[in-house]
Amino acid sequence: MSLWVQILIGLVGGIGLGVFLGDLAAPLKVVADGYVKLLQMTVLPYVVVSIMTSLGGLSYAEARRLGMKAGTVLALLWVVGIGLAFLTPLAFPNVENATFFSAAMTEKHAPFDFLGLYIPSNPFHSLANNIVPAVVLFSVVLGVALIGVERKQPLMDALGIIGAALSRATRFIVRLTPVGIFAVGAYAAGTLSVEQIARIEVFLVTYVLIAVLAAVWIIPGLISALTPIRFGEVFGSTRDALLTAFMVGDLFVVLPSLTEECKAMLRRHKLTDEHSESLPDVIVPASFNFPHAGKLLSLSFILFAGWFADAPVRAADYPALAGTGLLTFFGSLNAAVPFLLDMFRIPADTFQLFVATSVINARFGTLLAAVHTVAIAILGSAAVAGAVRLSALRFARYLAITVVLLAVVLGGVRVFFTRSLGGAFKGAELVYGMKPLFPERPVLDRPKPDDKTELRAGVIGTIGRSGKLRVCVLDNRMPFSFLNREGELTGFDVEMARQLAHDLGVRVQFVTITLDTLGEALGRQDCELAMAGIPVTPLRMTLAEFSQPYLDETMGFVVRDHLRAEYTTWASIRSLGAVEIQIPNIPYYVGAIREKLPEAKLRLLDPATTEDPLTSKPDAVVLPAERGSVLTMLHPEYSVVVPEPEQIKVPLAYPVARRDQEWLNFVNNWVELKRKDGTIQKLYEHWILGKSAQRRESRWSVARNVLHWVR
Repeated sequence: MSLWVQILIGLVGGIGLGVFLGDLAAPLKVVADGYVKLLQMTVLPYVVVSIMTSLGGLSYAEARRLGMKAGTVLALLWVVGIGLAFLTPLAFPNVENATFFSAAMTEKHAPFDFLGLYIPSNPFHSLANNIVPAVVLFSVVLGVALIGVERKQPLMDALGIIGAALSRATRFIVRLTPVGIFAVGAYAAGTLSVEQIARIEVFLVTYVLIAVLAAVWIIPGLISALTPIRFGEVFGSTRDALLTAFMVGDLFVVLPSLTEECKAMLRRHKLTDEHSESLPDVIVPASFNFPHAGKLLSLSFILFAGWFADAPVRAADYPALAGTGLLTFFGSLNAAVPFLLDMFRIPADTFQLFVATSVINARFGTLLAAVHTVAIAILGSAAVAGAVRLSALRFARYLAITVVLLAVVLGGVRVFFTRSLGGAFKGAELVYGMKPLFPERPVLDRPKPDDKTELRAGVIGTIGRSGKLRVCVLDNRMPFSFLNREGELTGFDVEMARQLAHDLGVRVQFVTITLDTLGEALGRQDCELAMAGIPVTPLRMTLAEFSQPYLDETMGFVVRDHLRAEYTTWASIRSLGAVEIQIPNIPYYVGAIREKLPEAKLRLLDPATTEDPLTSKPDAVVLPAERGSVLTMLHPEYSVVVPEPEQIKVPLAYPVARRDQEWLNFVNNWVELKRKDGTIQKLYEHWILGKSAQRRESRWSVARNVLHWVR
C-alpha cells in the first residue's frame, strides 16, 4: 500500500477507536505528542541548512530578484487569506447572545516583543527554544553573507551533505506517519466535547468550508491560472504531505517533502532551469517565517467572537484588524488571538472557543497552510524564472467560478444556521440554573462547651451558644446572592456563608435585608455579618466595621449593543455631551462618575430596589462590570464596557455586627484563609466568569453509553 493509503487507514482506525473509547483514549496523547516531536526533530536544522546553502549559492542580483518576485506572490496570497476571513461574517445569522464577565475588560496585555521574535541576540537560544522567525532571520543573514565569501565551496559542500542526511532522516521518520496519525485521530475523536462543537458550530462549519474551498480550489486554481501546472496535479503530487500536515496539524514537519515535490513539478513543466531549480529550497523555508493563508483565515475568529459576544467588529475597523492581525500572526496564534480580542474589546473568555475549535480547525488551517506553501514555492519560483503567464480569459473564468462557489457556501451556511439557531437566547435559563460549586456539608460535631466558654461574650460567644450563624443577604444581588429557578437562595456569597458556618461548626441562617436597612440590621443584631457583594464606600464605613476586601469590582457601563463603541474611552463618552446615564444613588459612585463626566445627565436609581435596572431599557447604566455581565445574560441586547484608560476599582467586603474587634479579626483571618486555599478563586471562576455554569458530563462513547463497560 502507498503511504497515503496507510495514513487514511490509520486515520479511520484512530477515529473509530476514539469514538469507541471516548475519554479513555486520552492516554494516546502521549503517543500523538511523541510522534509530532519526532517529526519536528529534523525540521529546524533542515531550515537552517537549506536557507544557508540556497542563498549562499546565489548572486546578489538573483537574491534581489527573488525577494521582489516571491514577495509579490506572498502579498497576493495574503490578500486572498485576509479577504476570505473578512467574508465569513456573511455566513453568520442574526441571533442574540451574551457572555459572562471576562478579564479582557479590565486587564492589560503586554505588547508583543517583535525585536525578540525576529532578532536573535543569541541564535543558539533561538534554536533551542524553537523561535522560528529568529532562526530564519539568522539563517538568511548568514546565507546572504555567504554570497560574497570567496573559497566558500568546501563549506557549501559540507552543508549539502548535512542537508541530504537530514532529508533521509525525515523520510525515515515519515514512515511512522500511519502509527502517529492513528494516535492523533484516536485522541482527538475521543476527547473533543460534543457540547463544545454544538456551541460553536457556526464558526466551526464556516471556517472548515472556507478553508476547504481555499485549499481545493481558490489557491490551486490560482496556480493553474498563472502556470501550465494543472489543477489536479497539485494534489496528485503532494497528497501524502498534505494529508500528513492535515492530520498532524503541523506544517513545519512537512516542509522538506513539500519542497521536493514542488521542485519536481517545476522540472516536469520546465519552469526552472539548472540555475533556478533550487529556488524552492530558499522560498519554502523562508516563507515559513511569514503568516500563511491558514493563519490569516483565523482573523475570521475575531469577527466570530465579536458576533458571538454581541460586540461586533465594525467594517470601518477592518483595515486596522487586517494590519494588526498580519503583524501579530508572525508569532503564535495562542498569543495573537487574545491580543486582538483585547484590542477590539471582545471578552477574552471567547478565546476558549478558539481553543475548542482548534482540535478540528487547526488541521484544516494546516492543510490550507500547506497548499499556501505549495503556491508560494511554485508561483514564486516561476515568477523569479519569468515563467508566469497571465491569460485574461483563464483568469476571468477562474474569478467567476470562485465568486459563485463563495456565494453558494456563505449563503448556504447563513440560511442553514438562520433556521437552526433561530430560537431565543437561553442566557436566563443558564444563569438561574447555576448550581452551587461546593456540595453542602453537614454541621460538624462540636465539643460540649464548658462554663468558661458559655460565659464568653461577643459575637463569637453568641454564635457558640446558639449553634447558628445569622447572615444578612440580598435576594436579588446577582451573582452574589439571588433566588434560582427553584426559588433557592444561591450565589457567590451564599456559598461563602455556608463555608463560614461549616468552619465554625454551626448552622447558617439567612436573613433577607435591603441595602438601605443594612446599618439597622447590624445595629439590631439581626445578623452577625452581611454577605451579599456589598461594596465598601466611605459612608458605609461609618455605619459598620468592614472585613478586609475579598474581591475588587470594576466600574463600567452596561449599554445597548449599538452604543458600545461610544463608551470605550472616557474621552469618547465626554464627547457625547449631556448624555443621559442611569446610576445607583450611591454617593461614592455618583461622585466618581461626575468627576469623569461633568456634562453627563445622571439619573439616580434607588440602590435598595430589587428591580432589574435594565427592565426599563435605558441606553446606559453605571454598574460594576462583574455584575453587569451577568445581567447581559438576561438581556443579550446589552453589552458591558469598561472605559479606558483609568479604571475605577471598588472593593467588596463583609460588614460585621456590634463593631466587635475579636469577631472582625476572626472574619479577616478567615477571608485570608479562603484566599490561600483557593476557595475564593474557585467561586470567582464559577459565579463571575461562569466557567462551570454548565456541568460537563463524560464524553459519549460506545464503551460507556452503549456497552456500559465503564461508568
